[in-house]
Amino acid sequence: MLLRLCWRLLALAFVGLGLIGAVLPGMPTTVFMLLAVWAAGKGWPPLAEWLLNHPRFGPPLRQWQSERAIPRRAKWLAGVSMFISMPLICLSAPTPWVQWLVPSSMCLVLLWLCSRPEPRYPQL
Repeated sequence: MLLRLCWRLLALAFVGLGLIGAVLPGMPTTVFMLLAVWAAGKGWPPLAEWLLNHPRFGPPLRQWQSERAIPRRAKWLAGVSMFISMPLICLSAPTPWVQWLVPSSMCLVLLWLCSRPEPRYPQL
């Protein structure tokens, strides 16, 4: 019972972060929704099904689950939001190591994103 509650709270936290990421540049959406589906699958299967069948979030989640693929549009949006948010983060970073670490991390994530295949069946 307590473990199921923990999975549900974790799933809700990831959904919340994903929704924030949908409107805030530099914050990912799909990653948090993937984590939400994973956590919900452990303790709240109806939420996992709802996310997988959601008109906006469902297709990329299903494509990742079936093919480990990321749509080209998602790659472009991620790259553009990183490009926009990188100078803002660097200018507001409190220490020089953060100014170096954040862009480096973003570049590594972008390289990883670009290395993922695109879906064979875009409308999954």
